[in-house]
Amino acid sequence: MSSGSTFGIDQPSSPTSRIQLELFADYHQIHLLDENSAADFGTLWTPAATRNSIAVGDGALAIGTEVNVTVAVTLELHTRAPRPDADQFDNVVEASLKATSGRLVILGCTDYFPDAQRIPAEPGWLRVRVSRWNLRNAARAGHLSDDDAETMERLRIQVWPDPRRPPADIKRWKG
Repeated sequence: MSSGSTFGIDQPSSPTSRIQLELFADYHQIHLLDENSAADFGTLWTPAATRNSIAVGDGALAIGTEVNVTVAVTLELHTRAPRPDADQFDNVVEASLKATSGRLVILGCTDYFPDAQRIPAEPGWLRVRVSRWNLRNAARAGHLSDDDAETMERLRIQVWPDPRRPPADIKRWKG
């Protein structure tokens, strides 16, 4: 599915589901993956993936963060592509993810997988847009950035059905 319109007027895509979490971004990353993925995240962080803050594996994404502490995450499921709004964020990337199990898992890099948040998702190819903000404040506060809402790094992850496409670096933060 892709963004649709009626009589030439773009219709916004409202999320069908929204989950808010705080995840420990150990090793400067969080993971979003199909529940059945066996991706080896250690091999996914190529120089290009590091530059783009997203590493793509078989049924899995590793999302880079500015800080190595707890980050605020909002995950939204959409039925079609949400409107672009990169101007509101510091860093925006997109990648495709193949979901086969019907459930996505989101967790910090070193979180215990059986306890991680599960999210129902239609099997097939999904597009994932990761928008991050408050990066300057988080970087300045460093390991103390999660002590205060004013300095916490924030991520919005939007997911919708879409054919497989290469990763896209939409807006890069040059902190």
